[in-house]
Amino acid sequence: MFSIPQSSKSEFLDKARQAREERRGQKDKEKSAILIQALVRRFLCRCRLQKQIRKEVDDYFQASETGTSKRNALSIFKITRKLLFVYRLEDKMRFEKLCRAILASMEVENEPKVWYVSLALSKDLTIPWLKQIKDVLWTCCQLLKILKPDILQDNKLVTLYLTMLVTFTDTLTWRIVRGKGEALRPALTRICENIMGHLNQKGFYSMLQILLTNGLARSKPSLSKGTLTAVFSLSLRPVIAAHFSDNLLRSFLLHIMSVPAVVSHLSVLTPECMASIQTHDLLRKFILFLSREEQCLDICVCLEGSHTLCLLGNLIHLGFLTEKVLEEEANHFVKDLTDMLSYCQRYVSQKKSNLTHWHPVLGWFSQTVDYGLNESMPLVTKQLQYLWGVSVIRTLFSDVLSKKLESLEPTPPPPQPSTSQNNLPVKNLFKRAFQKSASVRNILKPVGGKRVDSAEVQKVCSICVLYQTALSTLTQIRLQILTGLTHLDDLLPKLWAFICELGPQGGLKLFMECLNNDTEESKQLLAMLMLFCDCSRHLITILDDIEVYEEQTSFKTEELITISSFLNTFVFKMVWDGILENAKGEKLELFHSVHGWLMVLYERDCRRRFSPDEHWLRKDLKPSLLFQELEKGKKRAQLLLQYIPHVIPHKNRVLLFRNIVTKEKESLGLIETSSASPHVTHITIRRSRMLEDGYDQLRRLPANSIKGVIRVKFVNDLGVDEAGIDQDGVFKEFLEEIIKKVFNPALNLFKTTSGNERLYPSPTSYIHENHLQLFEFVGKMLGKAMYEGIVVDVPFASFFLSQVLGHHHSTFYSSIDELPSLDSEFYKNLTSIKRYDGDIGDLGLSLSYDEDVMGQLVCHELIPGGKTMPVTNENKISYIHLMAHFRMHTQIKEQTAAFIRGFRSIINSEWLHMFSTPEVQRLISGDNAEIDLDDLKKHTVYYGGFHSSHRVIIWLWDILSSDFTSDERAMFLKFVTSCSRPPLLGFAYLKPPFSIRCVEVSDDQDTGDTLGSVLRGFFTIRKKEPGGRLPTSSTCFNLLKLPNYSKKSILRDKLRYAISMNTGFELS
Repeated sequence: MFSIPQSSKSEFLDKARQAREERRGQKDKEKSAILIQALVRRFLCRCRLQKQIRKEVDDYFQASETGTSKRNALSIFKITRKLLFVYRLEDKMRFEKLCRAILASMEVENEPKVWYVSLALSKDLTIPWLKQIKDVLWTCCQLLKILKPDILQDNKLVTLYLTMLVTFTDTLTWRIVRGKGEALRPALTRICENIMGHLNQKGFYSMLQILLTNGLARSKPSLSKGTLTAVFSLSLRPVIAAHFSDNLLRSFLLHIMSVPAVVSHLSVLTPECMASIQTHDLLRKFILFLSREEQCLDICVCLEGSHTLCLLGNLIHLGFLTEKVLEEEANHFVKDLTDMLSYCQRYVSQKKSNLTHWHPVLGWFSQTVDYGLNESMPLVTKQLQYLWGVSVIRTLFSDVLSKKLESLEPTPPPPQPSTSQNNLPVKNLFKRAFQKSASVRNILKPVGGKRVDSAEVQKVCSICVLYQTALSTLTQIRLQILTGLTHLDDLLPKLWAFICELGPQGGLKLFMECLNNDTEESKQLLAMLMLFCDCSRHLITILDDIEVYEEQTSFKTEELITISSFLNTFVFKMVWDGILENAKGEKLELFHSVHGWLMVLYERDCRRRFSPDEHWLRKDLKPSLLFQELEKGKKRAQLLLQYIPHVIPHKNRVLLFRNIVTKEKESLGLIETSSASPHVTHITIRRSRMLEDGYDQLRRLPANSIKGVIRVKFVNDLGVDEAGIDQDGVFKEFLEEIIKKVFNPALNLFKTTSGNERLYPSPTSYIHENHLQLFEFVGKMLGKAMYEGIVVDVPFASFFLSQVLGHHHSTFYSSIDELPSLDSEFYKNLTSIKRYDGDIGDLGLSLSYDEDVMGQLVCHELIPGGKTMPVTNENKISYIHLMAHFRMHTQIKEQTAAFIRGFRSIINSEWLHMFSTPEVQRLISGDNAEIDLDDLKKHTVYYGGFHSSHRVIIWLWDILSSDFTSDERAMFLKFVTSCSRPPLLGFAYLKPPFSIRCVEVSDDQDTGDTLGSVLRGFFTIRKKEPGGRLPTSSTCFNLLKLPNYSKKSILRDKLRYAISMNTGFELS
């Protein structure tokens, strides 16, 4: 009856638990309230205390300013302790006053108790004072980080806090150590060192770096002379105190020497700091520190790309300023710079990405944008330029430049070219050159004898590696480096002489061995060759013809011959021995460097000869073998044709060109076979409107139709079709007549150059409404002539042909070099400006060109606004090149582009890569060699009863060989074939073949060969005496129509008269 129900028990327990939880919650709330109240009370108390302390500090400074209380060191110590206890950033003004008070106490005369530093000598206060001054100075450092020196108020605070740091990191200004206190100096100096050690641990150098960068990394520095001196003195003190330990040197290099152009600012603003650098021999210490590879890499990795470049610039500038150290530590200096440049190169290559920024020295790579650094980059670039300045080059290359070159008698300049192809009579010149004494020949020819592992060679190699690394790393100022290296006229010749002396035999063999070795020594030797090639190529590119041929600047003509022979062989071996096929990296760069220098020399020689006959050919290369390998698709044969086709004899290349054309004709179905005939295009041409009809009917034809068979039917002036079937001969006549008309300067599509009258597009061709379409048509017609192997007597100006070949797109192309082919007098006038010693501004020139265009004076600006820009000594070289470019390119840009478009639609531009500009002219107009009469006899076809033993034919060949001059023989050939030059591959390739037919009647009665005429001609039977008739010709068939003369003298006189009266319009 007393039992409690189970449900009631559960309810009771639940209520008890809830009550306990409520009591616990209440206690927690009470505790929290007490804690919050304590925190609030503490905060309020702290605020009251801080307010009270700040009031005390303010009262102290106010009393000091009004003079109601006298300051002493102890009072300053106490007030400093209070301020440091409550210091926040908003207390900057109070801290400023504190610093001024401390500094003022240090300035008082003869009152030791006032000097703040005197507390360091108090037994009880030494340690508290030391801690306090460390805190004060570190607060100064933190404030210096955020101050902007270009703001006037901030600049004053920078001076104040730097003065604090300068004062308490050295005993120099402490009055306490003067006089009797000198004995205290060692102890006090240790205190200063202790302070500096503490600051270093906290990041003292990082603060100085930020301050220097803020003040100097800009176009105009905002740090005054005093400020900069203070910062640099502060940065040097820990290093000196630590006796130049590696740790402190590392910090100095990382944080001070990496500030953009800091040495440049020091040398300008504070020469005494530079004197301090030299006194402590800092450059030598830096060089030796960085000469340890792991330390150099550590510095580079910490700095990354751009700041490594800044460190590099400062070291180079120091080297320039301390030449003696540079001379003594050249090997280590070169190694350090090479390692740092190599790191920059790797860094840039690793940072390539889609999100890149442009760097004014290193080029494109992904980098953090630092606008301050960009502003100071011109100064850094100027520092880097000292590396390729005359002073540093003379110091580093002293071993090479000290070499005495045997003096040569001045070689008379080669005579000016007398022919249109610029071939010079040079045989005697080269004979004299190679008959020089042995003492001179060691310059001209590799002689060997110098061990490649000698210290001298190793040093020169490492220097060349340095400059080669600079060229490949500092891509945006590459041209500046090359220009600097070529400034000394004797460096490159002496470097070549040095190269000639390397190895047992010298020359090619050594470098070919290096290509097959992968040793560090081989790489260095190849780097030397590469640097020589890059610099020499740059030099020859910027020298004009007068400097190369007459003045022979840097290289004598004989040396150019030897060098080009060496380069030609080197490149040939690299290609033919299969080295190029597998080349990559440095070897590929070497090939392009050597090949570039070789091609600059070859193109210069093509324009104006300096080499002997067959100089460029490789006698050990059999053309038949090359052609076999080309047929099989061998890589080396293709590379040889791509890079150095000039080693193959010209006629073999022409044969290859004809084979390429034939193969294309076969592939397009343009050659008649037993199973198919090519498509034929028929056109009807009125003789009175030959150009108009040809243009209308051919210009819209697709390129493949123009390449194919075209049959021409002429209509005479009466509108009657002319008799005869075109079997290529009539088309040849049509093509020749068209070309003769369009290239006639009277039409004003083309003009002739002054002097040698060679053709180029007329700048005023726009008087023809459709002049650009006409140029495209002319290009197609000339292309068709070349495609069919028809030679036409059209002499082009070489600068225009260079553009047709695409040479003007080459990196090494120079407009000024081609200018003589347009106007030799204008070229002389321009180059005289280059050599003008006075102030070019006195001549009153502007960057514009005035031209008389059809009676009106037109002013062409060479650059936008050029009319108002005067030509000065600084921009005169640019003016010369701009003027040459305008005359040869800009003026005729549209006409040339249209002509090239038409020409290349017929002739693939790659087919012509194997020919130089003069060789393409020969391809167009035939060979400029003497006519080979034996070859002509051998390939002549006779008709009408004539045969090789006929007396008239015997007389003809005798007259041509004995009585006619070479000019008359050329006129004879032009009379029969319309071109005064023989075909490039000989008369076997003349289409149609050269023919002679016996005729008895006038041309209008001539019906061809009949049985009677053939028999009479064969048996020398004359129908009547033809003494009054002249020889005639059909140039479309290359046919000479010759009467059956009775006397040799009559034949000679009539033939001479005929060829002189039928020359027609002469272009050459």
